[in-house]
Amino acid sequence: MDFVFRRSYRGPIQGLILDWAGTTVDFGSFAPTAVFLKLFASRGVSIQIDHARRPMGLMKKDHLRAILSIPEVAQSWQDQYGRPAGENDVEDLFSEFVPMQIACLSEYAGVIRGVPEQIAALRKMGIKIGSTTGYTRRMMEVLVPAARQNGYEPDVWVSADDTPAGRPYPWMCYQNAIQMQIYPMESIIKVGDTLADIEEGLNAGMWTVGLSLSGNLLGLTENEFEQLPSSEIEQQRKKISGILYQAGAHYVIDGLWDLATILGDIQNKLMHGERP
Repeated sequence: MDFVFRRSYRGPIQGLILDWAGTTVDFGSFAPTAVFLKLFASRGVSIQIDHARRPMGLMKKDHLRAILSIPEVAQSWQDQYGRPAGENDVEDLFSEFVPMQIACLSEYAGVIRGVPEQIAALRKMGIKIGSTTGYTRRMMEVLVPAARQNGYEPDVWVSADDTPAGRPYPWMCYQNAIQMQIYPMESIIKVGDTLADIEEGLNAGMWTVGLSLSGNLLGLTENEFEQLPSSEIEQQRKKISGILYQAGAHYVIDGLWDLATILGDIQNKLMHGERP
């Protein structure tokens, strides 16, 4: 009888890799949504909020491609221009999108409640904080200092154009691990509010946590969220959690403020040699 040796990591959680909009800043993830709506309207092409939000989490040029591939948007573009949108149109839209997004990012840099406290607690545990995003480096050079002024700064941030490709590829997560000098990947937890976040974390071999209420899938401001009756919150939580679990999330919590409720379970699994 033959046996094969299999190593298993049985150490502590070493790091978290967090998304930005809808996870740590910009409750409801409104900065990209607002710009996409304005951009397409300026071209005479009608898109709905759902169209703008559906591909959220992707690198913004990929996000534009995804919006243009939605049948209703593709038809609206065809009606407006008499032809399908092509790669030249994507480049043209992206060149206009970038300054529009940069111009408004500092307005959407408000830190989501509970984030500073969670980050402080994690650092006391010796856990490092990394981050990935669909924003480009030029955009992040505006958002990072604005978020810092509002009380949040990760140890590492990697933007979508710092690696060969953005989400759902795992390259940004790997680059975070390199810069934080952490391995193996199962000692790191990926947290985000979009389906692209979940796929990115899974592709990188990490524990992956979805956020149901603070981000893109609910798509409400914090004030709008607080005005919801408890029955509506529970209904939305159940619906969105189902979507995130279907995408492969290992855990789903309401927002980063609930992170402590799952850390013990992940740590216990690691100590028993379990992998994501």
